[in-house]
Amino acid sequence: MAPELYRRMRLIRRFEESVVELVNANEISGVTHEYAGQEAVAVGVCTALRRDDVITSTHRGHGHVIAKGGAVSAMMAELLGREDGTNRARGGSMHIADVGIGIYGANGIVAAGAPIAAGAALAARYRRRPQVAVAFFGDGGANQGVLFETLNLAVLWKLPMVFVCENNRYAATVAIEHATAVASIADRAAAFGLPAEEVDGMSCRAVRAAAEQAVARARAGEGPSFLECRTYRFVGHHTAERMMRLGYRSDDEIEEWKLRDPLAIERRALLESGEATEAELAAADADVEAELATAIEFARASPRPDPATACDYMYASGLQPVRGWAA
Repeated sequence: MAPELYRRMRLIRRFEESVVELVNANEISGVTHEYAGQEAVAVGVCTALRRDDVITSTHRGHGHVIAKGGAVSAMMAELLGREDGTNRARGGSMHIADVGIGIYGANGIVAAGAPIAAGAALAARYRRRPQVAVAFFGDGGANQGVLFETLNLAVLWKLPMVFVCENNRYAATVAIEHATAVASIADRAAAFGLPAEEVDGMSCRAVRAAAEQAVARARAGEGPSFLECRTYRFVGHHTAERMMRLGYRSDDEIEEWKLRDPLAIERRALLESGEATEAELAAADADVEAELATAIEFARASPRPDPATACDYMYASGLQPVRGWAA
């Protein structure tokens, strides 16, 4: 599994870098929120899950979707607004979902995935299925009331959940020390009566080890756990930030964190332990490049949706029209 951790992180990094190029070339409309620097969290958590386990994601969700097994070609088509996209161009960057493999959606509303994950966990318990639901959110999401409501119910009902806070130190452009009254988000979560720990979010192996314990606990019926993964995004809040010339972070701070690049950490661990050779890692890099080239080619060849179908897929099939609407 260890070489696969590296490959998945590499795939996420190169996907994000490719997306930036496509945004700058105006092939992807609007902005996207890059995940570069945080790959160890998504991969560490999602490789501890089964295919039918559930995740809910955030506006910075590409990494979570890829780590859970989302098809890269379909994701790229989704971002380019094409018919063969994961959600037929209806979701875009911030709302990719693939229910068939447990991805219950990225979400543009901060921390809104937490109660959705709780609902999935509750449904799994009622159906007597050994599924676990994971809610990803950031340090900004840790200040949202809906998260506290969900923590309370998850503990009260012993839901099979794992709460994963990706603490990258900035909610958009606001530093955590200016927005959060306590130094440890995990300590705040622990007050609800669930196991909560701080994890090195730049080490995929550390995240995976913590996630495995939390997932096993949830699957055994012992209730939810909380992981605060201390990580860092190497780029701006979104792709347009490069043009805005904001000064909320120093170059020295960014470069200091880049010394702890999760890909470099995992690559070094593989080589030092003998789990992989330079040639094997070079082959993995080449495989990632080939997969992305195929994805971009697939997306560009996919047709654009017919504007007449813009309102399709708004409701699940079989539902009656909203009251007051014409049948």
